[in-house]
Amino acid sequence: MNKQLYAKRRITSLLGLAFSMTAMAIGLAVLLWILYVLFANGLSALDANLLTHDTPAPGTEGGGLRNAIVGSLMIVGLTVLVSTPVGILAGVYLTEYGDESKTAELTRFVTDIMLSAPSIVLGLFVYAIAVATVGNFSGYAGSLALSLIAVPVIMRTTENMLRLVPGSLREAAFALGAPRWKVATFISLRAAKSGVMTGLLLAVARISGETAPLLFTALNNQFFSTNMGAPMANLPVVIFQFAMSPYDNWVRLAWAGALLITLTVLVLNILARVFFRDKVSA
Repeated sequence: MNKQLYAKRRITSLLGLAFSMTAMAIGLAVLLWILYVLFANGLSALDANLLTHDTPAPGTEGGGLRNAIVGSLMIVGLTVLVSTPVGILAGVYLTEYGDESKTAELTRFVTDIMLSAPSIVLGLFVYAIAVATVGNFSGYAGSLALSLIAVPVIMRTTENMLRLVPGSLREAAFALGAPRWKVATFISLRAAKSGVMTGLLLAVARISGETAPLLFTALNNQFFSTNMGAPMANLPVVIFQFAMSPYDNWVRLAWAGALLITLTVLVLNILARVFFRDKVSA
């Protein structure tokens, strides 16, 4: 009986392993296929004009993505400046002050909703409160929409990393007479800084390719502009518009923009892995 049970469990284990390996192989093959098509079309579109020329008008030749790249950097940069302190401080509050608080429970509940909410819903929300009421699209509205996506990611990562800090470290600081705010900022947060930085990089990678929120907020601009109070060019929306166009140079620029975003996200994820590895080894 024991031999039959062992054989049955062994067959079940082998079947499970075979299905798992097959699913992994299929997913990896699809991913490699996507990357091959992206690099095959994107690398051929990379040239010097990409960084020195703005998006071309319909029916014209040449052009680049200078205005879209600068616009994306400004929108994402402002998003990072806004969401980083808000997300980190909220995570510190949830870990160090809000264990037994009803406010903390409500905050975690709202954070879970925002993490699972479609980005287009957040874009429509910002459109209703910051675009329709003012009467024009703007880079500021785009940054606000992206901040609503980035803040929950940073907040949840910060909270999880701070909970990994040993309680004995806090108790030692309290025993030396350190106030709670110093323990939270100079002890706990410093000990979890690598993990917090990982959350920040992952949040930036998450918002870098978001298109739907920017369609309803920043929209687009064919010309070079650094005015955040007006419609602003950005890579995700340019890719969305150019990829469906009948012009060959627009499609070529869409592939180049997609490759730029993919490489940026890849670099950010590698940096996040490096920081996370340092955290584990520490």
